[in-house]
Amino acid sequence: MKLKLIAAVLFWTALLMISCNRDEISFDAPTQELRFSRDTVFCDTVYNQVRSESYAVKVYNTEDRDILIPSIELGRGISSLYRINVDGKSGHSFTNVPLRKKDSLYIFVEIAPTASSPEAIAEDRIFFTSPAGKQHVTLFSVVQDAEFFVETPGNPNILSGNITWNDDRAKIIYGDLTLAAGSTLNIEAGTKVYFFKNSGMKVSGGATVNVNGDLNDEVIIRGDRNDPKYDTIPKNWNSMRFEAGSNLNMNYARVFGGIRGLDLRQATASIKNTIMHTFDEYGIYAVNSTVNAENLVMNNCQNADFGIFKGGTYNVVHSTLANYWQLTATGSGLAMYATNEWMSSSGQMETAPLNLYVGNSIFYTRAANAVQLKPVTGQTFTYEIRNSLLKYDSGAGFNFDSSPGIINSFKNTDPKFIHYYTEKMNLRVAADSEAKGKGNIGIAAAAPLDILKVNRTVSPTLGAYQ
Repeated sequence: MKLKLIAAVLFWTALLMISCNRDEISFDAPTQELRFSRDTVFCDTVYNQVRSESYAVKVYNTEDRDILIPSIELGRGISSLYRINVDGKSGHSFTNVPLRKKDSLYIFVEIAPTASSPEAIAEDRIFFTSPAGKQHVTLFSVVQDAEFFVETPGNPNILSGNITWNDDRAKIIYGDLTLAAGSTLNIEAGTKVYFFKNSGMKVSGGATVNVNGDLNDEVIIRGDRNDPKYDTIPKNWNSMRFEAGSNLNMNYARVFGGIRGLDLRQATASIKNTIMHTFDEYGIYAVNSTVNAENLVMNNCQNADFGIFKGGTYNVVHSTLANYWQLTATGSGLAMYATNEWMSSSGQMETAPLNLYVGNSIFYTRAANAVQLKPVTGQTFTYEIRNSLLKYDSGAGFNFDSSPGIINSFKNTDPKFIHYYTEKMNLRVAADSEAKGKGNIGIAAAAPLDILKVNRTVSPTLGAYQ
């Protein structure tokens, strides 16, 4: 028994000695230049007092021996707007960083501008100094000045009176921002409104929001992350919710990347020359509201671009509602859903009359059907779809061929969009599209310019683009 015990002790002692010897690694100075996964790190646009997400750079040792990198440091040192993390340690300067042969290490980069950061373009370099030479990786970002609206337990974040936002500073909203009853918010051309995750805007009854963008100077309403990958990701913010008796006048806006874009509850909205896309539920969610839409472009919403509930009055002309949602396997992916009914928060089913008019428009989707109408027995549900192109099948809730509400319209004819994927979304139609020249002259006369301000009064094309 003693011999076995002695043998076991000797074995583990020998193994421990071997292990210790293996940890005694000899590191040499580099004789070759390092290799990097990229030579420039482009961080997303950030705002004063807001950190960016982290970006990774890999540093490779291509030599057949272990090395110590004598120096890794930010060019601007402690005054840099950037922060780096080298092999798990944060700082501005690092010395004698070990790197095993044929191995790599991660350097994580973020930009963290302060309230006093003066520069619009933030540039710095990570320098790597060794006997093999001095190398660098460039860091680049845009820093915007911003005005913050932060909801806290002590600050309900309420705007009152007559307020104007312009493009001098981005508007950053944490939590909910509420526009008080009877107040007016004017959002001028070029203004950028950014919402943090789980944030939104609430517009009280009697309040009005005027969005006054222009062609090539649109008002941008989106989540706060400006990295291009977030342009096509939903759920980055909640919605703009308009309570009963509130008003929206929106012209030349781009609204995208939330759960719902416009959440209208017995509200009145005029929406012109606006592009909305990539919402986890609906681009427009309207409950017993009045909406007039002209040159409206929508795409990529899980349930429907435009959801209509509990009736209301809706006029949609020269609009393009496409839906090529494919981020999840769930959702109907409709262009429009319309019904008289709605389940209230108290669990009561409520109904009201619905009147829908669609003219010179395109409703086309990846799914077999673009429009679903769901009338409720005992309630008025009137619709007229005139000179429009629809993706249609028998689940639409109406008979395309025999319904008196379908006038001079076309079904299941590919409009031939130039590019329907949201990364390069261009819902103009090709020169040989069946949508060309099929518009009603009278409808076009009431909306004589397309979304690009091109005249359409002669031979109008269906949709928002002439």
